[in-house]
Amino acid sequence: MTQKILSEYTAVKLVREVTERRYYIFSLIAVVTAWEIASWFLPPYILPGWVLVFESLLRLNIMHAWITIGRVLVALVIAFICGLGLATLMYLSSRFEKYMTPIINLIMAVPAICWVLFAILWFRGQEFRIFFVLFMVCLPGYVIDILDAIKNIPFHLREMVLSFRPSKFQYIKKLIMPAILPNILTTWKINLGLAIRVVTVAELVGTLTGIGYALNFALGQQSIREITAWTIVLVISLLSLQAVVYIIEKRLLRWRK
Repeated sequence: MTQKILSEYTAVKLVREVTERRYYIFSLIAVVTAWEIASWFLPPYILPGWVLVFESLLRLNIMHAWITIGRVLVALVIAFICGLGLATLMYLSSRFEKYMTPIINLIMAVPAICWVLFAILWFRGQEFRIFFVLFMVCLPGYVIDILDAIKNIPFHLREMVLSFRPSKFQYIKKLIMPAILPNILTTWKINLGLAIRVVTVAELVGTLTGIGYALNFALGQQSIREITAWTIVLVISLLSLQAVVYIIEKRLLRWRK
């Protein structure tokens, strides 16, 4: 009886997932179809057809994509570690929070293009330039979201856990981390999209490798086909990285229905 219920639940869940993805697929097909039809009436140097775009895709140097993804992941991991540390210190010390909050807000208010220009003028190393830009753009999001998540833990949950007299490690493991984990994963998904957009700008003007550099080279060649192909690679890269976060989220938060 139990196995039958589980089988029915699995079947319903599968149908629901297929139904939700159906709308996504239909929307994507509609965009692709509209693009192809529009390309029949416009010259290929304005809107190339998908055949020309896929031909360009096959000729791309995918190493540029791997370099860009590597830069994004390294910068995000270090920004997350620093953001987690800063948020923890700000939570533990109200005075430290009062001093750091204006600084974090100031960093967040500076446009990404300004950080790119600062990095070009301040640093010689190409890799450090990109790391600096990504770090400064993504750090505030981690700090603010993690700090808010810690503060939003209900007081009665804190009191209940403390009543068992846990150690600091147990307190963090059993209460703090599970409570802030959804916010952390959400911030990761947001910062991945932000980092992908920012890194291409940083590479566009500051390096000789990466997708941004490849886009700049395609622009010099006035090749809309190649620019479109690299745009597709960027979109696929971002969706793939976010899919990994969704899989992790689904596994770690499987208790949440």
